[in-house]
Formats: sequence, structure tokens, C-alpha cells
Amino acid sequence: MKTIHKIIVLLSITMVIACNDDFLDTVPKDEISAENFFNTASDLQLYIDGLHSVSGYGTFLGDQATDDVATTGAVELKNIMIGSPSAENINSGWNWGRLRQINFFLENFDKAEIDDATKKHYEGIAKYHRANFYYGMVRRYSDVPYYSKTLGASDEDLYKARDPRAMVVDSVFKDIQFATQYINEEAAGTEKVSKWAALHVLARMALHEGTYRKYHPELGLESTANTFLQMSSDAAKQLMDSGNFNVYTTGSPNSDYGSLFNSDNQTSNPEAILVNIYDVEKEKTSGNNTVFGDYEQSATKSLLNNYLMQDGTRFSDQPGSDTFTYVQEFQNRDPRMSQTFVYPGWVRRNEPAPYIPEFNRNFTGYFQTKGYNNSNTNENQGNDLIVMRYAETLLIYAEAKAELGTLMQADLDNSINKLRARVGLPNLDMVGANADIDPIFESDYPNVSGVNKGVIYEIRRERRAELALESFRLYDLQRWYAGKVLERNPIGMYFPGLGKYDMTGDGVEDISIIGSSDDIPSPKEQNALGVDLIYYKAGVFGDAAASIYLSNGTSGNMVANIDVRTFEEPKYYYRPIPAHQVALNPQLSQIMGW
Repeated sequence: MKTIHKIIVLLSITMVIACNDDFLDTVPKDEISAENFFNTASDLQLYIDGLHSVSGYGTFLGDQATDDVATTGAVELKNIMIGSPSAENINSGWNWGRLRQINFFLENFDKAEIDDATKKHYEGIAKYHRANFYYGMVRRYSDVPYYSKTLGASDEDLYKARDPRAMVVDSVFKDIQFATQYINEEAAGTEKVSKWAALHVLARMALHEGTYRKYHPELGLESTANTFLQMSSDAAKQLMDSGNFNVYTTGSPNSDYGSLFNSDNQTSNPEAILVNIYDVEKEKTSGNNTVFGDYEQSATKSLLNNYLMQDGTRFSDQPGSDTFTYVQEFQNRDPRMSQTFVYPGWVRRNEPAPYIPEFNRNFTGYFQTKGYNNSNTNENQGNDLIVMRYAETLLIYAEAKAELGTLMQADLDNSINKLRARVGLPNLDMVGANADIDPIFESDYPNVSGVNKGVIYEIRRERRAELALESFRLYDLQRWYAGKVLERNPIGMYFPGLGKYDMTGDGVEDISIIGSSDDIPSPKEQNALGVDLIYYKAGVFGDAAASIYLSNGTSGNMVANIDVRTFEEPKYYYRPIPAHQVALNPQLSQIMGW
């Protein structure tokens, strides 16, 4: 009976979170019977499991509307750039229910009759979650009210003003540093938060904060940037020196990177720091079957152009690269490219012949395979998802050291070059990178300077390729003060004109592109294999008769969107507090032009 009561208590706690998203909507603590809970280690674990299970992490859909992914969805970022954004129509994100749950635990866990080390372990996990919650709020709003306790309906702090970013961030890092000190070391590579997950989060958040302060003059915090960059470097190095993790490889450069994301079970993967475990039989499914096809999103040519050639040279340096066709652009590239996207000759499960990309209006023509299990089982629903992986730790370390100006070739060899070795790319050479700077990167990131300018650019390239489609791109562009690149509308595959094209790389034509006013012949023409050609009608964007849009109507790149995009700096690096919340609490003034 006692166990049943505890389960009811936990369900009540979960319901509080689910229903308590509004900042002012508080629930008295006694409604969840705290006096009958928090008495044993099992109680604390049960509560902590609830904190973890509602965190909602792990997706391949977070880069929509960046320069990596075109989308037909109503994504906030896209709506901001093409619309008239205001505090009246941007009203999501100001949700505090999760913080209340975390603080409620921290106010009550100490009554458990257990040893001090176990208490500190659970306190560390709760503070890990609070650090994650608050840094998420800082990334969105910068200055936010800081609360280290639960609030009652009559508490004056309900109506407090924003606290300065620097103060909130200091509190965030006190929490995450406590977590790295006291959370147990075991449980790495599982859903359980470990010391290593906390160290990884510390390194990740410190890199974000350090680069954000360095490149965002509107904050006036540039002088403190190196403190966080050093913190990031130290945390990443501690994790690297632990010896608990390694880059996943079997010595197969043409498959290892893709296999990393396509396993049913990731708990034994040496690269996994934290895993979101999915199990179809237990009705816990990932939903990542939507990554393949034309479900709302498609990769951009900008992202594909980022990948190097197999010999380590830049794709953009190849003569005529801007007009390479689909088959041409996949030849001799960084193997991660063909393990992230459908390539010419890729065969989809249960199909006898190579897949021919299926075009649709408002898409780029590129299909994602990263995270897609090309097998017969479970429609990809049971694949575990690596939420934190060691590859990111290595990228964090290299970038933090480069931004600090302390990077050495040995640091690159111990980080970036391990990732390159997995796919058979030549090593990144620090001297060469600084001597041969990519002019495209100089245009995209004009605020980078110093002797490490070239290597910083190449680390950013490596980060974009290695972490492609893992929901990092927007945060990276924000911290680098590079929002202007988002003003470019996404484009896709290039077609030099109307005619027939080989899409599988076998030299046999698979599709025929005709003008939007032309008729598809009946019967359809067949190719050399005796298979009907697939017909598409090309036209300018918005041509109702067209089945694909090309930039020049009958030639050019596939066009996903033509809206005029505006990224107003620094305003659009932040979000406004919803107007109805400011009406409830006039102390919550807007910042950065909102």
C-alpha cells in the first residue's frame, strides 16, 4: 500500500509539471504529500527518474529553418525572419513548471535517511537538471528571474524583475560544477545521468557562454569570455583523460559514421555518454522514422557544400562546383556526406533497385539517412538515440583551445583528427589551415580574427559536418553572432536545363525534366533498362503547373522558398517575454529592442 501511495505521489508530481507551464500558475507543496515521500533512496530515485523522463531530449528535427535545413513547417525562426514578430505573437518558451519540480526536490530530499554521499549524488542530479533548465532560458532570453526555491501564490518574488545574465549564469555554473563533483561515475552510456554527462554539459555550456560573450558586444561581457572558454577546455580534457570513452570505429570509413546512428542498442557504444533508450515492445518509440523522405524538412546545398573532398581539399575549390549535378557532387567527398544523405546508388530497404530521389515542391531534393535504420524492422522506431557523444566533447575541446589561443597541433591530433581518422580524411594541419583561409568562411564569419582564424574556421566546418542534423546549428550560429547567414533562402540540387538525368550513378537516365507547360507523354519514354522515366515539370517558384521549382524556371537550383528573410541584429538572437506575462508582471521589461 505504501508503494502504491508513492506512485500516486509521483504521478501527482508529473501532473503538476504537465499542467503548470504558466509562470504564475503555482501549486501548494502539500498537494503532493511531501511528508509521505523523500524518506528513502528509492523515493529519491523515483522522483529523479520523473525529472529525467520528462526532459524531452533527442531529435533529428532541431535544425529546421537554419542554413542546414529547409522546412515547410511553421518554425518559429522562419516566422520571425519573414513576418512581423512581437511579444504578442511569440508566446512560447516562458514555462517554469519544470523548475518548480526541480526546486521542490531540492527543498525536500535532505529528509531522506540515507548516507551523505548518496544524498549529494541525488542533489547533484537535481542541480544538473536545474543548470540545463536555466541555461536554456538564458539562451532564449538572456536576462531572466532566478529562483532557487519554490514559490507560493503570495510570494513577492513572483513579481520580481529579470536578473542579469551574468548573475544567472554564475548560478548555473555553480549547479553544474556541483553536479560534476558529486554525481556518481557509473552509468555512463545509459539513460542515467552520470558524472561524465555532467562534465560534458559543463564543457558544452561553457563553450557556448564563452564564445557568446566573445562575439556579442551588446552584452558588454567580452572581458569574461576566456574564463568560460578555459572552463570548457578543462572540463572536456577531464572527460577525455578519464579513458572511459572513445570514437566509435570498426575500421570501415565508408560505413562506421552512419552505423553510429542506426543501432537498436547504443548502451555499449564507446562514444555514448548519455543515451535515450527506445523500445518498441515497451511502447517507447523514437519517432525518427520521419527523418527520411519529404516530411517537412530537406537538407540544403549549403550544408552539402560544407563537406570536404576525400583528399581534404575544399569542395568549393573544385572548378565548376556551383554547377555540379547530383551524381557529380557526391564523388570523392568526405565519407560522412554519403552516410548522412541519400547518395546516387543508395538502396532503400525492401527495394530491388537503387533509390531514385522523389522530388516535391518546396523541397531541395536531398534526403536524410542519418538516424534512419535502413532495415526491415520497426520502421526505425526502436533505435536508441545518443544524446551526448564523445565526438562533441572532442569538438568542444578543440574549439575552446583555438578561441583561447592555446591550441597546439597535438590538441588537434587528440580531438579533430580522431574524427577525421574514422572516415579516412587527412589530418587537419594547424599551420596549413591558418595559411589557407576559406574565403566563403571569411564572408560568413567576418568577426573572427587573430592568428588562429583559419583553424577556427576549419573547426567550425568539422563541427557542422560531424554534428549535422543533430540540432546544434542554430545555437552555433547564435553564439558566433552569425545570424546574417540565415537570411539566404535555402536551395537544393542543380539542373543545367530541361532534359533527362541519371540519379543513381549507373549512367542510365532515370528522370526527365520538362517545362511546366509541356505534356507528359503517354506512354512514358523508357530508359535503357526498359523502365519508365519519372517526369517532373519545372517552373519558377509558385508556378501552379510545376512539380519542382528551379531558380531560373527551366534551369538552376531547386528552390525551397523565396520569402524575403531579415535577421535583425542583435534583436533576433533573443526572444521577447510573452506580452501576457509582462501584463501580469510589469517588472519584466523587454530587452534588445523587443
